[in-house]
Amino acid sequence: MVVGKKRTVWAAKYRIVLKESQTSENSTLRVVIVDNHPLILAGIRAVLDDADGFEVVGAATHVEDVVPLIDRTLPDVVLLDLQVAGSDGLEMLGKIHSRHPDLRVIALSAEDSLEKIQVALARGAAGYIVKTINPTDLAPAIRQAVEGTVYHVVGTPEANDLAVARGARLTDRELTIIKAVARGLSNQAIARELWVTEQTVKFHLTNVYRKLNIANRTEAARWVYEHGLADHHVEGRGH
Repeated sequence: MVVGKKRTVWAAKYRIVLKESQTSENSTLRVVIVDNHPLILAGIRAVLDDADGFEVVGAATHVEDVVPLIDRTLPDVVLLDLQVAGSDGLEMLGKIHSRHPDLRVIALSAEDSLEKIQVALARGAAGYIVKTINPTDLAPAIRQAVEGTVYHVVGTPEANDLAVARGARLTDRELTIIKAVARGLSNQAIARELWVTEQTVKFHLTNVYRKLNIANRTEAARWVYEHGLADHHVEGRGH
């Protein structure tokens, strides 16, 4: 677990918590994308162009273009490839913060080692997104890093969590949702926390009920507790 840091990490194996919300839930986030690979950059742009509440105001593939682009466009958030051409991404992260200390910078990387994540967060990244993320989860992940809407600390999950989930054929998202049910959250609250629609939550719960051969939320919560998957540390949002 990363002690003393409040950031959001999206990867298959890690999810580490947040800062308090600093922007309106209904605001449009102005985004700059920095990635070493034009194809990946184009894919990220396409995903965000299709998502509500995002405006891609600039993109760069080379390090020398990054700071001038940020100076010119004044984005709310930067998605920064840590392997950006011509520079150490962490060095670039420091340069960005020296000029724009309040700007949220989210690290992008193909690596999901805890050590890499800890270093990026220690250098001031507001979040860390692994490039294997499902495209449908990208916009919610950015929102969570910027808004600070995840409020339970998971850190590095126990091996038991992953083993039980895999044994039950649950996906990472299904595991997250059923654990939220066990915390007593409504579909609306889960949707708000994960920045997805209630219909998406219902869809995942339907799959969970089918896979676990259960019928309702009470049975889902019981299953979580019986298998030792319940989150015991919960932080509120302050309202």
